[in-house]
Amino acid sequence: MKILYASGEAYPFAMSGGLADVAGALPKALRRRLVGCRVVLPLYSAVPQELRNEMKFITAITVPVAWRRQYCGIFEARYNGVIYYLLDNQYYFKREGLYGHYDDAERFAFFSRAVLEIIPYIDYTPDIIHCNDWQTAMIPVYLDRFYKHDPRYADIKTVYTIHNIQYQGKFGYELIGDVLGLGYDATGLVEYDNCVNLMKAGIQCSHKVTTVSPTYAKEILTPYFSHGLDGILKQYEYKLCGIVNGIDTAVYNPETDEAIFKNYSAQDISGKAVNKAELQKYVGLPQREESMLIGIVSRLVHHKGFDLVKCIFEDLHKADVQVVILGSGDWEYETFFYQMSEKYPDKVAFKMGFIPHLARKIYAGADVFLMPSQSEPCGLAQMIALRYGTIPIVRKTGGLNDTITDIGLEGGNGFVFEDYNAHDMLDKIWQAVGIYQNKAEWNALINNALEIDNGWNVSADAYIKLYKELLS
Repeated sequence: MKILYASGEAYPFAMSGGLADVAGALPKALRRRLVGCRVVLPLYSAVPQELRNEMKFITAITVPVAWRRQYCGIFEARYNGVIYYLLDNQYYFKREGLYGHYDDAERFAFFSRAVLEIIPYIDYTPDIIHCNDWQTAMIPVYLDRFYKHDPRYADIKTVYTIHNIQYQGKFGYELIGDVLGLGYDATGLVEYDNCVNLMKAGIQCSHKVTTVSPTYAKEILTPYFSHGLDGILKQYEYKLCGIVNGIDTAVYNPETDEAIFKNYSAQDISGKAVNKAELQKYVGLPQREESMLIGIVSRLVHHKGFDLVKCIFEDLHKADVQVVILGSGDWEYETFFYQMSEKYPDKVAFKMGFIPHLARKIYAGADVFLMPSQSEPCGLAQMIALRYGTIPIVRKTGGLNDTITDIGLEGGNGFVFEDYNAHDMLDKIWQAVGIYQNKAEWNALINNALEIDNGWNVSADAYIKLYKELLS
């Protein structure tokens, strides 16, 4: 069985979110199970030079983009036992940032077509192309429209994974012919709700559709969570299943992580307190062991639940707590947290942006990790927090529901509130503060968290089962 994993990003080459972690970890887990899996992604300018130095140039080809052809350089890299193909076109990919450009539709139409065009040149004909999010949604469409007549492609199946249904790749009708290169007879594949919708096309044309947790697979069948796609998902529900993501437990490992202040383990958690004290110092907070330190590492956007945080933030300061926030996003949340850090310099630290080494320090140094999401397809942060012995406070939705159980229940590993309500969240924070005062009980929670395995073992086996069913 041969899998070609197509992604807009992959750790450690190019990263903007959780997809990069998945694209870096799942193929490695599949390889360990003797499943052939290679990864293909764009060669962005953001790819570090030290990784570029290890790449091997294979060849250069031209790729159809509607009525024209564009250069594509094929480079090969090996990392952690996995082969990666990085596709070069400086016009499309030598830019600041991975996404958010005016011509994203053309950039990823090129990439999707290129994924199929490179197959004769890489000596690897996959049984399955595993596509991810709207950036690769055109691969099943192009495979069906332009390549099925070729014996080399005739038996290739496609799996399409929705990581976040909010980002669908919506564009104007004018792109259908001149950018996507589709004829009038194929307009219905990409048309949905008065626009071009690439995610809809991926759902319709792929053989299987997955999303990143069982709960989210159910949620997106309803209008509240689907962002308008519940109709098409119900039509193709027979294709849909949810497989919860894992994390790379070798990358996220408090025993070996060089980014944190002191390594520690379930056998000796003393380093956890050292990390807290050093984090407080690093972000400019007073070093108070008795203050429960709340960590937040997130994109600062509405669906992450920051309206709830704003609502009760002043109330937090009635208790002995501190808050450290790392993130960027909507200006209203950036401005709010900046103002709170100025108003309460002894209790609030805000660092804007995404700083990977600081994120690790927060995972290791915080006592609790707050994720009050309105929706959360899977979430990796709560699993990373557990890996570092930091107890999550989460809302019961999506993958948070599948990975975190309230401490009041059997197997509890965090604090869970159900309704999207600021004071329900605050009640869980107060509960955490109360337990934090009992060091023996809190240390037991830390030890339990450090023993939890949220690696890719179970999830990789589930994907292998899915692949086998598709090929049978």
